[in-house]
Amino acid sequence: MRFPSLPRPRSLAGQLFAMQAVLIAVVVAGYALFTYVSDERQAEDAAARHATAVARSIADSPSVRTAIHTPDPTKDLQPYAMQVMRDANVDFVTIMTPSGIRWTHPDEKQIGKHFLGRIGPAQHGRTFTETYTGTLGASVRAVTPVEENGRVIGLVSAGIKVEAISARVRGQVTALLGVAGVALLLGAVGTYVVNARLRRHTHGMNATELSRMHDYHQAALHAVREGLLMLDGQFRVALINDGGQELLGVGEEEDVIGRSVADLGLPAPLTGALLSSEPRVDEVHLTASRVLVVNTSPVSGGERRGTVVTLRDVTELQSLMGELDSERGFTQALRSQAHEAANRLHTVVSLIELGRAEEAVDFATAELELAQALTDQVVAAVSEPVLAALLLGKTAQANERGVELVVSADSRLDDGVLPPELSARDLVTVLGNLIDNAVDAAQGSARARVTVTAYASAAELVLRVSDTGPGVDPAHADLVFQRGFSTKPAGPGGRGLGLALVRQAVARLDGTLTVAEAEEGGAVFEVRLPLRTSVGGG
Repeated sequence: MRFPSLPRPRSLAGQLFAMQAVLIAVVVAGYALFTYVSDERQAEDAAARHATAVARSIADSPSVRTAIHTPDPTKDLQPYAMQVMRDANVDFVTIMTPSGIRWTHPDEKQIGKHFLGRIGPAQHGRTFTETYTGTLGASVRAVTPVEENGRVIGLVSAGIKVEAISARVRGQVTALLGVAGVALLLGAVGTYVVNARLRRHTHGMNATELSRMHDYHQAALHAVREGLLMLDGQFRVALINDGGQELLGVGEEEDVIGRSVADLGLPAPLTGALLSSEPRVDEVHLTASRVLVVNTSPVSGGERRGTVVTLRDVTELQSLMGELDSERGFTQALRSQAHEAANRLHTVVSLIELGRAEEAVDFATAELELAQALTDQVVAAVSEPVLAALLLGKTAQANERGVELVVSADSRLDDGVLPPELSARDLVTVLGNLIDNAVDAAQGSARARVTVTAYASAAELVLRVSDTGPGVDPAHADLVFQRGFSTKPAGPGGRGLGLALVRQAVARLDGTLTVAEAEEGGAVFEVRLPLRTSVGGG
């Protein structure tokens, strides 16, 4: 069984259009009504003033006074009154005795009869106006005395019918309604155009849908763990979620919104990526404490409107990848050693088969002493297990590449010396990348050697790696620690990230990282990390 679907609420644009149309109609109708009432009152006032002026002009006429003194005033006054009615555009002119007996009237049958309406004020010498229904219907009339030597010798009344006044007002109202209709039409058209544009921008959604979308939008922003940053067309922060604030290390949302990206204090490469008008895909950037993967996508709709930026934290992933690279190195070293061991074993077996047992024993003993000597040298200098394993693995890798890796006699790092705050992962990141960088630099040199020094004092851990490579140009002393900088061609995985990760880890551990010229002509990198726990424990 299907139930009839409820009608969808009107869109926000439609609601606004209906509201604005009703508002315009009410305003226009109210103005028209006000104007009608006002015009009617003004028309009555104007008619009263006009009638007063006509009545006074008649009362002041010498010919009227002369006619009043004649035996038959009607004979001269009736034609005069009719002429004034036509010339002055009034509906009646009545000239009467001081007691109100008509001498003139538009209807000659009314001559000689008593004037209908008040005449008291005029009998006392005062002009007045009133609206009264007489023989010709309702009219606005003025009554004024005809005076001679201070004595009232007659009265004059001039009037305009209310019907005539209403006809004039109706003509004005008709024109007003026409103007009001045009205003209403123009308002409706303008409102429709504005709301059509609003409908396009709101995609026809109503207020409830927009409110629900805003709530979902806010909930999604705060729920997403990845960083989200939206920039306007001037590269100012328009929106940033909680993840973006945390990953970029900026202040509260209220302090960031509206600020330019260039003013956020981010590293220069990251700032350049955010300010770029070209999209960026999975670019790796470093901040003071994190490794971020950055993606940018311009927002366009015929013109540049802004940029959407997503940020992913791969700090842990990068560290794990570093450890994985070390494990791969160990695996490759073990594979190489297994291959070499197999070759040596075949050599021993062959010597025995040839009946040269003593030479076989001497050969095997020499190989064992060489391997044991290397292990003893590393462990004697650095007994800390993580670093010892790292050095043994890196030694094998360096040998595979034709580089000699040695641990200096100054090294001394016993097991248990390092405090728990100094994690093995950070040590692998720092020392492993320094050794890899040194091996890259020394490979191919006349005497390819990398020297590692590691020791701990009462207050700090010192890690020093030197090589026999070409060294570091003093002009590039700071650039070598920036991501993407390398003096060698880029490999399949890219270069320039190792030293940047070292600097990031050292900064996180409140240490120092320097580079200088080595005694053998190459470069020497030195890391000093403060120890928060006394060396040797308690």
